[in-house]
Amino acid sequence: MQDTAKYLIHAKLSADGVIERSDVVGAVFGQTEGLLGDEMDLRDLQDSSKVGRIDVSVETEGGQSFGDVTIASSLDKVETAILAASLETISRVGPCQARLEVTNIEDVRAAKRRIVVQRAKELLANSFQETVLTSDELHEEVRESVRAGEMNEYEGYPAGPNVEDGDAIVVVEGRADVARLLEFGVKNAVAVEGTNVPDAVAELTEARTTTAFLDGDRGGQLILRELGQVGDVDFVAFAPEGESVEELQRGELLAALREKTPYEVYERARQAGDPESAREVATGGSRPGTTAASPAVDGETPTPREESAQPAAAERSADADAGASSDSRSGDGSAASATDGGSQADGGSGAMAQPSLVDQVEGRPDAPDAAAASTLTDHVRAVVGENAGTVRLLDEEWEPLTEAPADTAYETVDESEGAYALVLDGELDQRTLDAAADRDVQHAVARTTGEFVKQPATPHVRPVDGFLS
Repeated sequence: MQDTAKYLIHAKLSADGVIERSDVVGAVFGQTEGLLGDEMDLRDLQDSSKVGRIDVSVETEGGQSFGDVTIASSLDKVETAILAASLETISRVGPCQARLEVTNIEDVRAAKRRIVVQRAKELLANSFQETVLTSDELHEEVRESVRAGEMNEYEGYPAGPNVEDGDAIVVVEGRADVARLLEFGVKNAVAVEGTNVPDAVAELTEARTTTAFLDGDRGGQLILRELGQVGDVDFVAFAPEGESVEELQRGELLAALREKTPYEVYERARQAGDPESAREVATGGSRPGTTAASPAVDGETPTPREESAQPAAAERSADADAGASSDSRSGDGSAASATDGGSQADGGSGAMAQPSLVDQVEGRPDAPDAAAASTLTDHVRAVVGENAGTVRLLDEEWEPLTEAPADTAYETVDESEGAYALVLDGELDQRTLDAAADRDVQHAVARTTGEFVKQPATPHVRPVDGFLS
């Protein structure tokens, strides 16, 4: 009946006592019976499907009852109005005095017409777009097709064109991952095609600077453990937890590769069984001063690790080359450089690199003030303990910048300058996460997290539980 109804009668109900839905329905039938004549008898109208079921919702508070009554009608306007007016003659519901007032008669067809008009506007705006490509779009489409066609094989396994001759390789899980890296200009990836690492790939890792770039699930960690046993892994990078390499967007993928972690750091954290450090390493935390060779981008030849420490500007330039046109990239001979801070580690600027999460996990004695500086775990325990209900912002040396009530987390983050991490004894919602990303916050620890519609590459989000175990 609801699908064929033309009108909906809406009425408000109030009663001086406690009543139930069945009392209201009985009153409607009983007190309107014979009132409008045989042709307008409510039971007969329902039997002939001219009137729908009586929908009633009742709430009781303070000894009184309040509710809504809705009746669907396929009668004409006049008959529907008469039927609606008859409802206002009801004076009792069950044992209680009651009042029923019709508030609105809704034209269902008018509502449907509004929906049709709105949808038609959306279709008109989105379905008749110009399909003529601009010159730049034509170039990019051809370039993408060339990249997709560059898939080669190495000893029968999917690989990029630079795997056989390059100085560095990226080991991924499957063909789709190789295709994804090719799409974004990384041409030195090779796939193991499953959890059983083939001998050909294991032998290749012995002669190359090897980065294992795997999915953020248990399968990725199992592949890494086997690869570490049968081959020689230099660096580790993971997709965000629960995601695959093939699902990453360009910025997320390149950021994960730039922030790769030395394999020995990851393995030490895994064997220690420390949830905080293992999670930090698994999300690709970088160590300032690491002179690791990044993967080649669009045909560039990577340099060995000992030659890869270059100024930070060179690194940014090499990363930017991944999105530039192929003719501007070819033949420049530059390689993706070390992670941020590599120049300081080599003495380029003389500045001391700041300790990162991985520094603290590893317990590096040469980290600045390693013994005296507070750790992220210390701040987490403080925020959820003695300072419960607060948000605390930290700088790169894990020193507090500001502290405020947790319910002002968004405003605190949005107004901050130079924050490196935030610790929140509350829920990290989408709004606060976006503000943290805009402020270049690198780490966020919260008691709970909301459902994110989109999650930026940074900050890396973790629950407080991993720091308190």
